[in-house]
Amino acid sequence: MITMYAIPNCDTVKKARAFLDKKKIAYEFVDFKKTPPTKELIKRWSDFLGELPANKKGLTYRKHKDEFESLTPAKKIDFLIENTSMIKRPVLENKNKTLALGFDEEVYSELKLG
Repeated sequence: MITMYAIPNCDTVKKARAFLDKKKIAYEFVDFKKTPPTKELIKRWSDFLGELPANKKGLTYRKHKDEFESLTPAKKIDFLIENTSMIKRPVLENKNKTLALGFDEEVYSELKLG
């Protein structure tokens, strides 16, 4: 089963959920606010993305940019776990394999999600 890691009130997440619902693709929703990601998840998402999964376009990143950028890589991971609104979302996984970060309808359409 697909797992979506995100926060429910994010517009991008709402678009991704609507896409999956329309395609009748079952998924488990994990709310960052109630269940923060582990260091292992952040590292896996970083490996997939090629950098830490910080949402550099988001308000939270802009608010904490200077502080975040001054941290060591290990402290940046801790910061993301403590400030989950700063994580690029949604994150889609299947069997502990990252499939996508963020929502792009074309990318989602090409994934084998069913």
